[in-house]
Amino acid sequence: MADTLVFQAGPLTRAIEALVAAGGSEPREAKLVADNLVTANLTGHDSHGVGMIPRYIDALLEGGLEANRHPAATLDAGALLALDGRKGYGQAIGLEAMRMAIERAKQHGCCVMALGNTHHLGRIGHWAELAVQEGLVSIHFVNVISHARVAPYGGRDARFGTNPCCIGVPLPGGPPFILDYATSAVAQGKLRVAHNKREKVPPGRLIDNQGNPTDDPRYAVVPPFGAMLPFGEHKGYGMALACELLGGALSGGGTWHYEESKQQRVLNGMLAIVINPARLGTAPAFEREARLFLEWLHQGRPAPDSTRYALPAIPSARCGASAKRMASRWTGPPGPGATQPLAGSGSGDAPPAWRWR
Repeated sequence: MADTLVFQAGPLTRAIEALVAAGGSEPREAKLVADNLVTANLTGHDSHGVGMIPRYIDALLEGGLEANRHPAATLDAGALLALDGRKGYGQAIGLEAMRMAIERAKQHGCCVMALGNTHHLGRIGHWAELAVQEGLVSIHFVNVISHARVAPYGGRDARFGTNPCCIGVPLPGGPPFILDYATSAVAQGKLRVAHNKREKVPPGRLIDNQGNPTDDPRYAVVPPFGAMLPFGEHKGYGMALACELLGGALSGGGTWHYEESKQQRVLNGMLAIVINPARLGTAPAFEREARLFLEWLHQGRPAPDSTRYALPAIPSARCGASAKRMASRWTGPPGPGATQPLAGSGSGDAPPAWRWR
């Protein structure tokens, strides 16, 4: 296993800010990108954390990522909103786009927002969290134009990306429900992390370049490439197609129909549906039924080999709390002079949430 270095989150964030600023980003954008990436590490999602920076640098150099962009509205019809991300940093474009969608959902009761042609939006759960903090439900379908890495159910050749889906639901008087997952059996970035750590992956996640099952993550990271498999066999495959059609085609951002290229940019399209429960006229029933259902859920017994059934202290929140105490982790070979892990000094716990990923 590769060595794991532990860095203090504050200095790490400032270092990432400096790297992004060196690529031409204004201070506000550099801070948004750095905060978003380090927060992903702190909440246990190393696949969407600071390990993305080399890819971002390559994308900047090749022209697939543009600094200091803002979303351009191609349609603004109140509750209907279509935006072009103009190849800008997804951390900045996504924030502005979601703020626009949230404002319209509050005003009109809902907003359907199509966002295309934006660079890597990062952890999609972050955008759902923005909505639930305002008491809004949000649903996200996202496609990925980067490298085809996922094979269709029953297929051998990779034909689309990891195409995440996310749902956020505010729960009155309690933590929100956040469902955030890749439609592949595992996120590609998690395989990069496993490859860096020289770890194997569980069966059912990958096939090699001949279409045979494998537990070696290198087939998702370095050539010759194999392919990831969709989660849940035909069900995950169907969800991946829905994300491609809604997040890619309907958003106007484009779908994956290319031969493999060496480009390093990661473009996302996203269809987001933001709903204001207070405007539906069902708020009392929603509060009552959500509470009763979750109480009923808690009353169930865990399986004999499980201790984590229906618990609100979910993996992301638990990891966020401990990681903020321990700092942020970078997995890989140690740098010059790095013989001892650095003790972290982060403070504060991540807010709890009903979250499955």
